[in-house]
Amino acid sequence: MGIKVHKKTSTRVQARLRRRRHVRKQVFGTTERPRLSVFRSNKHIYAQVIDDTTGQTVAAVSTLSPVIRERAVQGDKKGGAKLVGVEIAAQCLGQQIDQIVFDRGGYLYTGGRVRALAEAAREAGLKF
Repeated sequence: MGIKVHKKTSTRVQARLRRRRHVRKQVFGTTERPRLSVFRSNKHIYAQVIDDTTGQTVAAVSTLSPVIRERAVQGDKKGGAKLVGVEIAAQCLGQQIDQIVFDRGGYLYTGGRVRALAEAAREAGLKF
C-alpha cells in the first residue's frame, strides 16, 4: 500500500490511514466474495464493491447518487448511510453476489455511519 502521508496531515487522518493499511493486509476481495469498501467524508458516505483479483469495481453507491439523494433527508447522515447500505446490497444481489468481505477503511465501526451501512446491507441480504 503506497499511501503517502503529507507532513501537514493531521494525526487523526494519519491514524486512520495506519488502521486502513492494517485492515487491507487482511481483507482481499475475490470474484466469489468481493470487497465492500467504505469511505466516509464529513457530509457523505461512499460504498463500492471491488473484485481485487481483476481490480474492477462491481457496484458503487454514495449519498450523492440520484437514487439516494431523492430519498435521503438532508442532515441525517446515519439515515443516508442506511440507504446506501440497502442500495449497494440491491445492486450486488442483482448481479448474483450475496457474500462479500467488509472493508471499513480504517474507520471505527461502533455506533456510527459505517455500522449503519453494514447492518443495512446485512438486513437487505448480503452475508459478511
